[in-house]
Amino acid sequence: MHAAPGFIHEPVMLDEVLEAFDAVPAGTVVDATLGGGGHAGALLERRADLRVLGIDRDDASHEATAPLVERFGGRLAVEHGRFDRIPEFLARHGLTEISGALFDLGVSSPQLDRAERGFTYRSAGPLDMRMDRTQELTADHVVNGYDEQRLASLLRDHADERHARRIARAIVSARPVRDTAHLAEVVVAAIPAPARRTGGHPAKRAFQAIRIEVNGELDALPAALRQAIDATSPGGRIAVLSYHSGEDRIVAGAFADAERASPPDASPFVHPDTVRRRVRRVRAPRRPSQAELERNPRASAAKLRVVEKVGR
Repeated sequence: MHAAPGFIHEPVMLDEVLEAFDAVPAGTVVDATLGGGGHAGALLERRADLRVLGIDRDDASHEATAPLVERFGGRLAVEHGRFDRIPEFLARHGLTEISGALFDLGVSSPQLDRAERGFTYRSAGPLDMRMDRTQELTADHVVNGYDEQRLASLLRDHADERHARRIARAIVSARPVRDTAHLAEVVVAAIPAPARRTGGHPAKRAFQAIRIEVNGELDALPAALRQAIDATSPGGRIAVLSYHSGEDRIVAGAFADAERASPPDASPFVHPDTVRRRVRRVRAPRRPSQAELERNPRASAAKLRVVEKVGR
């Protein structure tokens, strides 16, 4: 466990992530979802020739990683904001290129386990779900303000929820929904009994969909991936841990586009078949080991994709 004190979170697929960055050139790796610094701290321990620029929207992350910043001195820097601001953050640190980037998407265990953050369906808390607590949009605005059609659409689009229409109708009928416990009750009651018996907690997908909507997670991801690919030097790598099909489709699509893409300054008259690809896939997507799943069941949905930069 390498996470900073006060933000206890076991880094998902840590060995596989470290392996992915073993071959990158010396320089700076962007940890675009710093969290408690678990991946970043382990990477700095493993590679003395690397620095990490950590980005996170959650101010709790910045407080929690302060001991790591002190421990590693100038090798770890932290920025507050969305991960689709990579060029801006690099410029602040005088960087024009990086050795790679890591994205560990989704919500961390400390956020889930603190009821007052509003992410969990297991206990009562405010309808919040903001990763950046300075933003205005909260889960309360979504749950108690969106119309039925809009709710159903986000449940389908963000979580592949089969019972989206039933759940949306139930939420609208139950308004005002008071807190996360009340929301979970409404969602569970709306799902047919046979469907409640499989696939984990019945409210899991609905909470995921609302969280993604509140934080605009899927909106920011395509731009962030393009920025990371653009900034990475040849031989560097971009690794992404995704946790649901919506995220993974975006990641897979961005990587596939980069494999086929022409450099930004390529002539429009160059035949596509002669243009050198920008990245190559390092290996097939990986899943957590059985040993990790037994130790950390929350890693069960994780999928790791890694590409290596091969051209500008």
